[in-house]
Amino acid sequence: MKRRDFLKVGSAGIASALVGTTGLISWSRRAHAATISKTFYITDGTITMPDGADVYFRGYSSSANGLDVPGEQLVVQEGDTVRITLVNTLNTTHNFVIDGVVDSGAIGGGQSKTVEFVAGNAGTYMYHDDRNGEYNRLLGMHGGMAVMPAGSSDELYSGSPTFVQQYFWIFHDIDPDWHNALRNGSTPSSQYEPMYFTLNGLFARPPGAPGAMDPEVDAMVDPRSALHGHVGDRTLVRILNAGKAAQSVHTHGNHMEWLTENGQIRPDVWKKDCLYLDGNMGALDVIYPFEVPPDSWPPATKGAYPMHLHSEMSQTAGGGLYMFGALTDIYFE
Repeated sequence: MKRRDFLKVGSAGIASALVGTTGLISWSRRAHAATISKTFYITDGTITMPDGADVYFRGYSSSANGLDVPGEQLVVQEGDTVRITLVNTLNTTHNFVIDGVVDSGAIGGGQSKTVEFVAGNAGTYMYHDDRNGEYNRLLGMHGGMAVMPAGSSDELYSGSPTFVQQYFWIFHDIDPDWHNALRNGSTPSSQYEPMYFTLNGLFARPPGAPGAMDPEVDAMVDPRSALHGHVGDRTLVRILNAGKAAQSVHTHGNHMEWLTENGQIRPDVWKKDCLYLDGNMGALDVIYPFEVPPDSWPPATKGAYPMHLHSEMSQTAGGGLYMFGALTDIYFE
């Protein structure tokens, strides 16, 4: 499954809010609020999994003929007016929700609606469809939005530890039986059993596997997911869990500076190499400091270290295919 089929990132309709060609979230500090406009097309289709299975998805897509899971990453500033136009190409009813911020209300099949809101508190948010409880979100209708503090380009919130670059890590898990039931208009009746796990819409590819080292399909080298930096390139990672399964995010090389949990600023910034991530829209904000790994001797300033989840199932696909799950690499350059 190609990255261009799973997530199409562009600058159309976004003023000073885009993902750069390297995969980094690019942000230019502004003195004044702006109006940010974006159009999402609600689409569906099938995506081929690493074991060859075709699974049904729905998404907030950047074109009427595409399928983007997750949807495009949005980056705005406190005080910006955000205008989102939703075009529902399907015959089912959907919506667009950012909890506590905006709710589009019902958008019927074949209908369009524009919603407008003012970006509030700085932080990391998930946009999603909750029209059918959790089901449409699990089918792929989700994405991330970052709200930058007004006038700041290097803080998560006013007074936070600073960073020099930032990324999104959006995790997702997939039960193909649930997807198939929802495709047929049924409510899933089986126990939820995720068989596939993605990071920013892609699977890892072990060395020698088809697609290994191809940034279009391999999460290990996908520029939106793999962290790249030199010593001192403190990196903010905005972590969201669109899936149902709780996870534990583990980084090698450095501990993470733990700034927030589920949207709440932590009173103390702890350094942790493993952080619990709630299922069903859990959220974390962390800084990976790109420091010389403390256990390296002689001190290492270059190399690669993995990021993976501590549930063994999340490292697999289709009940096997080890290392085809939700993991990536961290590159000291």
